[in-house]
Amino acid sequence: MKSRLILALAGVCAIALAIALAIAPSASQTQRASAAVHGLSLHLTKLQKNHLSGFASFEAGIGVSAKAPAARVNGRMSNASVNLCPRNFGPNVLVNQNCLNVTDANLQGRAQAQNETTIAQNPNNPRQMVAGFNDYRRGDGTCGTAFSSNGGSSWTDSTMPNGFTRGTAFGNVARQYWQAGGDPSVAWDSRGNAYYACQVFMRPGFVTNNPDTSSAVYVFRSTGDAGASWNFTGHPAIETFSSSQATGLPLTDKPYMAIDSSPTSPFRDRIYVAWTQFAADGTGYIFDAFSKDYGQTFSSPVLVSTTSSSLCTNTLGLPTPQGTCNFNQFADPFTAPDGTLYIAYTNFNNTVTGSDNRNQILLTKSTDGGATFSAPVKVSDYYELPDCAAAQGGQDPFRACVPEKGTAQNSIFRASNYASGGVNPTNPNQIVFTVGSYINRDSNESNGCTPNGFNPATGGNLYIGTKTPGACNNKIMLSVSNNAGASFTGSTTDPRLLPVVNTANGQATTDQWFQWAAFTPRGTLATSYYDRQYGSDETTGNMDFSVSTSSNLSSFKVTRATSASMPLPTQFPDAQGNGQFIGDYTGISALSGANPIWPDTRNPDAFLCPGTAAPGVPPALCTGTEPNGLLANDQQIYTRMTPAS
Repeated sequence: MKSRLILALAGVCAIALAIALAIAPSASQTQRASAAVHGLSLHLTKLQKNHLSGFASFEAGIGVSAKAPAARVNGRMSNASVNLCPRNFGPNVLVNQNCLNVTDANLQGRAQAQNETTIAQNPNNPRQMVAGFNDYRRGDGTCGTAFSSNGGSSWTDSTMPNGFTRGTAFGNVARQYWQAGGDPSVAWDSRGNAYYACQVFMRPGFVTNNPDTSSAVYVFRSTGDAGASWNFTGHPAIETFSSSQATGLPLTDKPYMAIDSSPTSPFRDRIYVAWTQFAADGTGYIFDAFSKDYGQTFSSPVLVSTTSSSLCTNTLGLPTPQGTCNFNQFADPFTAPDGTLYIAYTNFNNTVTGSDNRNQILLTKSTDGGATFSAPVKVSDYYELPDCAAAQGGQDPFRACVPEKGTAQNSIFRASNYASGGVNPTNPNQIVFTVGSYINRDSNESNGCTPNGFNPATGGNLYIGTKTPGACNNKIMLSVSNNAGASFTGSTTDPRLLPVVNTANGQATTDQWFQWAAFTPRGTLATSYYDRQYGSDETTGNMDFSVSTSSNLSSFKVTRATSASMPLPTQFPDAQGNGQFIGDYTGISALSGANPIWPDTRNPDAFLCPGTAAPGVPPALCTGTEPNGLLANDQQIYTRMTPAS
């Protein structure tokens, strides 16, 4: 999604930020006057700015220095071919196969990074895998993909044919040429066809004078060759035409796809795509469209985030044209063997008092193939990651992040808590969700971490104890339904009392975030996530990737997926050289073992050495150091098969 960012990612990571404002019971509950977003030419409210998917607001230039300093070029690389074409780190397998582009030092991230990962296996042949990620190799975000035919031991990659579509829906012209794209998701049907959904958009004002502000979500099918090729053009799940730079709305943001691959389902092979629609009236409802013909055509949009007088008690001063649950983000769709479609999403219409700053995950379901949806059920309350401007400093006022402990303030990349769930294939009445939360059984008042309301300037969540070792830390909580989603253990249980999947000794006082969850065919839950339990990760801001597995949802085995810790990202640096974007989510597939997939920062960036590529002086490659002292690095995609029965 890298750059579609024009709207899709910014919200993801800054989610709680905006909420804060909207939800606080005082004046911050009042809807603020809308303001144009610098760079997007979008007339967005503060809530919408906070909840655009993370990349969107970042790419829009919200809070981003117009003149980020370049990395200082260091000594020469000893082996340019190895540095430019990285391969596996031991058992960690490189997914994207493109070599590193040597980019001008003041354009770090452009033509380099990959992030926002998704992975899926063929149910008929789990050794066949497809992956998706935001890819910047052409200088702006586009929809990257890769496929493997040997269980993830090796990969072939490409970019999707998403830059060109028919223009009928966009002013009835012949062709539409999209400037950027991302927010990918991948899935398979029961017949062995692979599918890829991604968002595309135009970005007027900040980077181009083109007045087109349209956005869309397209679905691509790989027929018979397991992800080696895709249909051209993609087929639209939703197309939103806008040519007004005055507002740029409505805006289609943060899509995700699911496919009913159950051979016994009455809706076998039906494709579902869910997304957030940010409207000019300030609302953010979740919608869904479905395809009954293998992605050739899609239905008209159907409202997913229905109304609730008991759960959505704070309408944030916004109108309610589609019900009281009028501000939502981060749809997560999945299906049950009987054809039931479940879609969970983050909702900000709950009421809080005092210094409390929680929000809620809601779930609605459809039993008629996505034509209609039930009233929402609460999956869990959760606490968003802290307001980064307050905890870490920096210039982006609409970001949540994962602060390292101690005095360092380099960990400022966007991050956000959200829900990822699924249906237990051995017990279709059991639905399990993993939910990130900054207040949990390990990080709460008992060890010095306390909610402290919202930042009045940004709406971001504030906490006491954010930088204190042993106090605040993010955890992946577990909420379970044993009655097909009628109720969950988290419906009435405080986040401080819910179980977590992070049960290793070193995880009790450290951060885990950006989880994704999947069931194995035997009913083992596998959850992957970034993890700071290893080495000095908690104080340096470095990170690893881990997987927790459980066959009984009470005891968990934690496996380290990364072969060594990853440094903080330096791509897309701010004025201090701190990386601002590592993506908004990660993925996992578990049809054979657990196969997590993540952006990795262990490969160094390369720059042209000063004084070379001059008359009589051949070009040479050097490493670089950021203004914060970190070695400049790249973002590559890696995976590793880990045990899961």
